[in-house]
Amino acid sequence: MIRVQNLVKRFGDLTAVDDISFEVRRGEVFAFLGPNGAGKTTTIKMLTTLLKPTSGVLELDGLDPAVERDEVRKRFGVVFQDPSLDQDLTAWENMEIHGVLYGVPRQERRERAEALLKLFELWERRGALVKTFSGGMRRRLEIARGLLHTPKVLFLDEPTLGLDPQSRNQMWTHVKRLNESDQVTVFLTTHYMDEADRVADRIAVIDHGRIVAIGSSRELKERTNTESLEDAFLALTGTTIRDESASAAEGMRQIARMWRR
Repeated sequence: MIRVQNLVKRFGDLTAVDDISFEVRRGEVFAFLGPNGAGKTTTIKMLTTLLKPTSGVLELDGLDPAVERDEVRKRFGVVFQDPSLDQDLTAWENMEIHGVLYGVPRQERRERAEALLKLFELWERRGALVKTFSGGMRRRLEIARGLLHTPKVLFLDEPTLGLDPQSRNQMWTHVKRLNESDQVTVFLTTHYMDEADRVADRIAVIDHGRIVAIGSSRELKERTNTESLEDAFLALTGTTIRDESASAAEGMRQIARMWRR
């Protein structure tokens, strides 16, 4: 479903993504882990058409995100770290607007919206303003909205950041169920190692813009001779505290310029 080969992204003299290659299988839950500033979000933004690579090959469902942007956007849903819901609209209105923007026929989008809101346990609150929702409810609504146009891939960039353990557990239960029933490919980033250990079929670890390991949780633990995924992650990336790199700020400036055009 996703193929990345020798992918590079530079911001001036800074190399944010440095010659990485990997593949994500159709229907797989794939975790992309790394410290702050490692290149995770930059990679996702290239896959989701928000940034153009400096060099290398990108494919999503056989299409090039940098060249066939509109077609690629029909094939994925995305939930970024920062909330993107309109808080002054209801849950139903947020779903409706998304369906209209993606050209989903009226009857189909209403049937899909109802099914997804029920799946994510939001149907009873469909008429409530989003600003009255808890953090967990908003995250579930963002994921439901991202699935409305029946994407083949769902990108989740730190989707449970700031949620309590109960909300995190409930959200992943829903996502895993949808992955198994509809074979939606899930590409996720998270700093919660227990989440990746629990839900991911395979895990790639990126550090300083380069992939340092890839495999199942068990394989990574065996490779590093550790007992937990967190210990394996630290063995692969070190224990030094990281700050967000300058590439993140430059990336956001480039995206802002692109949308203004």
